[in-house]
Amino acid sequence: MKIFTDTFIFCLSTILLFSGNSINAFSYDYSATTKCLVEPQRAQYGGGIIVNPDFNSSLEGWTADRLGEVEEGVSKAGNRFIVVHNTTHPLDSLSQKVQLEKGNLYSFSAWVKISEGGETVSVVFRTTDGELVHGGKVIAEQGCWSLLKGGIVANFSSPVEIGFQVRKSKMSFQITTTANKTAMQGAVVSIKQLKSDFPFGCGMNHNILKYTDYQTWFASRFKVTTFTNEMKWYSTEKIRGRENYTVSDAMLKFAKQHGISVRGHNIFWDDPKYQPDWVKSLSPEHLRKAAAKRINSVVSRYRGQLIAWDVVNENLHFSFFEDKLGENASSEFFSTAQKLDPNTIMFMNEYNTIEYSCDEKASAVNYREKLQEILQYPGNEGIIAGIGLQGRFGSGQPNLAYMRSSLDILGSTGLPIWLTEVNAADGPNQAQYLEEILREGYCHPAVQGIVMFSGPEIAGFKNMSLADTNWKNTPAGDVVDKLLGEWESVTMEVTADDTGFVDALLFHGDYSVTVQHPETNSSATLSFRLTKDVPQATIDVRI
Repeated sequence: MKIFTDTFIFCLSTILLFSGNSINAFSYDYSATTKCLVEPQRAQYGGGIIVNPDFNSSLEGWTADRLGEVEEGVSKAGNRFIVVHNTTHPLDSLSQKVQLEKGNLYSFSAWVKISEGGETVSVVFRTTDGELVHGGKVIAEQGCWSLLKGGIVANFSSPVEIGFQVRKSKMSFQITTTANKTAMQGAVVSIKQLKSDFPFGCGMNHNILKYTDYQTWFASRFKVTTFTNEMKWYSTEKIRGRENYTVSDAMLKFAKQHGISVRGHNIFWDDPKYQPDWVKSLSPEHLRKAAAKRINSVVSRYRGQLIAWDVVNENLHFSFFEDKLGENASSEFFSTAQKLDPNTIMFMNEYNTIEYSCDEKASAVNYREKLQEILQYPGNEGIIAGIGLQGRFGSGQPNLAYMRSSLDILGSTGLPIWLTEVNAADGPNQAQYLEEILREGYCHPAVQGIVMFSGPEIAGFKNMSLADTNWKNTPAGDVVDKLLGEWESVTMEVTADDTGFVDALLFHGDYSVTVQHPETNSSATLSFRLTKDVPQATIDVRI
């Protein structure tokens, strides 16, 4: 086994090209990039523990089970590759068995290309009992090669099969008559995605209640949000003892009406500067009573209505409550919040963990240690916890390699990671940098959702506005709309063949389906949820 640093054990050097009908394989370079290249790079470190990483010995070491036609080729730059046509299952790909050792961090990379459109490709480690461990993903695009990079921390010693998976899954519909089950050739199947399986949203502020154009703009795009300020303590209790949830209640009502999930932000903020004015001068005894009242009030009010709580905001950089109430203040807040709202994920929420390598306070290692300290506090063992990373990047080129390494470290906890306040500073390259950041987050296997802190200019989002005062997209807004289009399935209409079958390759998520037959004027409707755990299925529809 070739060890090339003190922590990384091997590097996968294979490339797969996916679409509905083809897979390609290639080799890769050490560099981290989000660019789409005409030619992939060579294998790094000779492929590490991967056998025949450059395909110089045809398919030696590789398994090509469940695959269609396989052929070999060589690029203009001399990179050898494998093409596989007519794949039908999201796990159909070349694969190779390797031995993993518990406690080791394994890194890999691959160059990925697809023949049509754009699709998400993941590397998966299949254990001997069939469990799939995802180790990284990337958007593969038609006509160019994209770098897939990632890794896993092995919590077991076992042989595994490394393969590749497409985020889309194949669904089949068989259309027949109710009376005698005759195939309904010519039936038109309309498939509409209602909700993506990957939440990608945007911050929302009180102006949503004032501008109908803002409401239309937001609801037509996003299905998840975080209120920027309206749930914070300084907004709901400006004067001691006078709680006012009017604005946050109205915003939550709007979100519910439009099927938008809401993250609770936040219960407490550890920065002394952002406490309600009357809180700053309280004695420890009076602060403890005020904090207990606050957490009981806000969490009980929104119990069961939110998908997350940012329990303590920025408690790596600041320690207002710890200084006054003791070093276990954050742990106690988590305990209380989980008891009040037991089915909601409880998050820390911090900045500079993925965006700035020089901020040691918020390093991924310190973040992990703080969260473990909270979860190991007596009584907190069963808390449903999450990792919130703000991702407020400066104006320079984002350090994606550092971002990826931090996500790898925190991903090793097995806890869900959300990018909660993504922002790229204003500047001539803002749109480009924003796209790089969003794609890097989306393609990491531990990241389960992204919320940007941005919006239209009319709502006061000046630093990174997505639409100007005339509701025309800014360059950053164009990036967001492009990614929204990539990361969800478009509404499609497909006509059943002479056997009454319709096949569709769909992103994971919630769908509604309408089936109509033009000659009989009969129709049927249904809904279903497609997930990675049920990669392929056939639905019988009778009309």
